[in-house]
Parts: sequence; C-alpha cells; structure tokens
Amino acid sequence: MPEPTPTPPLPPTPPPSRHATPAASTSPPPSTSPPPTRSTPTPSAPTPPSPHLAPSTPPLPPTARRLHLATAIDVPGATRADDFLPLARFADEGLLDFLTLGDSFAAPGLDALSVLARLAPETRRVGLVPTVTTTHTEPFHVQAALATLDWVSRGRAGWRPGVSTTDAEARLFGRRAAVTAREAWREAGEVVEAARLLWDSWEDDAEIRDIPTGRFVDRDKLHYADYSGSTFSVRGPSIVPRPPQGHPVIVADANDPVRRAFAIRHADVLLVEACGREQAAALSAEVRAEAARAGREPAGLRVLASLTVELSGGEQSAEPGHGGGGPRLTAHGPHYRGGPVDLAELIGDWYAAGAVDGFHLRPAAPGRDLERLVNGTVALLQHRGVFRAFHPGSTLREHLGLARPANLHLTA
Repeated sequence: MPEPTPTPPLPPTPPPSRHATPAASTSPPPSTSPPPTRSTPTPSAPTPPSPHLAPSTPPLPPTARRLHLATAIDVPGATRADDFLPLARFADEGLLDFLTLGDSFAAPGLDALSVLARLAPETRRVGLVPTVTTTHTEPFHVQAALATLDWVSRGRAGWRPGVSTTDAEARLFGRRAAVTAREAWREAGEVVEAARLLWDSWEDDAEIRDIPTGRFVDRDKLHYADYSGSTFSVRGPSIVPRPPQGHPVIVADANDPVRRAFAIRHADVLLVEACGREQAAALSAEVRAEAARAGREPAGLRVLASLTVELSGGEQSAEPGHGGGGPRLTAHGPHYRGGPVDLAELIGDWYAAGAVDGFHLRPAAPGRDLERLVNGTVALLQHRGVFRAFHPGSTLREHLGLARPANLHLTA
C-alpha cells in the first residue's frame, strides 16, 4: 500500500523512533602455548563509549587487511532484554566487530531492534545488528528506527534486512496477501534504497540549534527523498538527523540465489556458508565478481563465512568431519563441533589463505559457546597476532574498515 507523503517536518529535537508496527504504516609464528584466559565481564556499569564519528571527519584511509569476527546472540524463549546482556558484554569484551540478533514475524519473541537499543548503553564498541523485516512494515518508520539506534549507540548500528513470505505473517497485518520470496526481496532492496535517501535527507550540518534566533534547522539543508517503489512511496525528509555513520552498515546472507541477488546489490557485509576453505574462497570470489558487474567496488565489501559452532570444554581434536577438515553440512548450514583451539586453527587457515575476510559465528548453546569462543578461540588468535588487541575505532564502519558514505543528495 503506498505510504502517505508527509510534509517537510521541523522537529524540535529528534525523538526516539520505534520499529514499525501493524498500526503504522605478518603475524608472528604460531605459538602452541595456551592463551591467557579472559575473565567473565562483570555486571558493573561500562565505561561510556567514545563520541561518534563527527560529520566533518573525512573517510577512513585504506588500512591493512584485518580479520573480522562477529557472533549471533540469539536466545530462544528469551522474555527480557537483559537475557541478552551477558552475551552482548562478552562480544564487546572479546573485541568482536559486531553481534547480530534475529527477528521474524513468523515466531514469537522480543523485537530485536528494541532489544539492541536497550543494550547500546551497556556496551562500548561492539556493533549492533538487528534483523528488521521490510515486508508489511513502513519503510519510513524502519529507517527512522535504525537511524535512532545509530544515534543511541554512537555509530555502532547495522541492519540485517529480513522478509515475510507466509500467509500467517500476512494475516498478522491484514493489509495484503503473502508474496513470494523473490517479490519480498525485490521490495527489500527498494526499502534499502529509500532508507539511504531518507538517512541523507538531512545534511550533516543541517542542525543549527540557534537559541537566540529560535532556529533549529537550516531548511535549505533538508532534502526530499521522493522515492517510489513497487508497493510504497516516501517523500521525506526523515524525522531523524543523518546517522553518525551516514548509513548504518547493511549485513545480508548471500546463500540462495534470491537473497544473494539482494546482497550483491545492497549489502556492505555478505555472509556465505561453506564447509571448506576452497569452497569459501570460490564463493567469496563469485560474490565479489558479481558485485563488480553490478557497478560496485569489490574492495568496499566484507565477505564473512557463517557457521554454527559447538565448542567442547577441552582442547581435544575436533570430531571427524570438523575442525581442520571443515565444518559438517547440516540442514541448518555448516556446523563446527570441536575444541576452541581447533576452531582458531580453522579461522586462521581460511583467513591466511584469503578465502574470507572473517567469520560470523552462531553459538549452538549461546552462554556456553560464546564464553569459550571469547576466552579460548579469540584469545588464542590474539596471542598469535592474528586478531586485534583493541577496536580500531568507535563506529562499526571503523571496525570493518568501511568509509563513511557521501550524502546521496549532494553527489547526485
């Protein structure tokens, strides 16, 4: 259903936005010595995060290739945002690039974006990437909520777009019938395009905040998005100033052909599934080549291998079919079962060979496996000089070595 076209707003102070609802539409030689154990983060108040990347800060200069590590913090059946807090602190303490939190209209559960907005003040540097569905939701509200998360986290927000394709999900809203996966992902791409125009509808210095004259914003530095998609249209401007990162980082799966087409065109971070180093390298090369054909710069993409990890407490060799032999393929994707040391060997091997830029790891048992991942695997990779000892910046784009995008309205 087309969205009503709002008139240019002049908000006094950007209010916190909410997720759309149905009512609103090189390294040194490897060492075999055990790494130091990282203590469990305590629930004490964290140190306030550093200020976000200033709008006038120039794009980051080219940096040496880095290993990127991310984790999922999904907790089935969780009923409180605080159920995710220990996991988020572990990811933060482990210097991971970002964490993801899944969401879907197909299953009951907390709203991922709202949960991560709650966790933002309790974490310092780790990126926060919720799944936010684009089907049946209003693009204007989705982009405003994500921009707000970027402000709340001081530049650490990402977005993992999701879609809805079932009749049951469509009945929750009662606005239109279910659509195919291909139609849903095509619409998701349009939502991303509209969101970027809306994020850029405020120039970085549009806010004046001149108390003597009573002027809050320079009208000449607000822009209309004027975007028309196949199922919606938006005009703008947004009700939230341009995010600290310019655009929150977009993370997308690139496995089946339909989702891969979306990721190639729109994602900053592409997640691929592979059960071996050679397969991962081939997938990485393919998606970069396809991105180049689509007019994108392959060097501006990050390709991460995504796999489930089930870590034993000891440092024994991985089970047959796992570890150095590669993860085992299951109905839910590649699955690694073994010790933290063997996982470090796998990560180091794939990364050193240039197969991928890093890994997105999904703990089979969130509390147990994330602790062993951080205290075991990550600590060993740091001990060997393969993984960083501190975050390179304060924003998610800085972690990933991605430049802050230029304003689309100024470069058109």
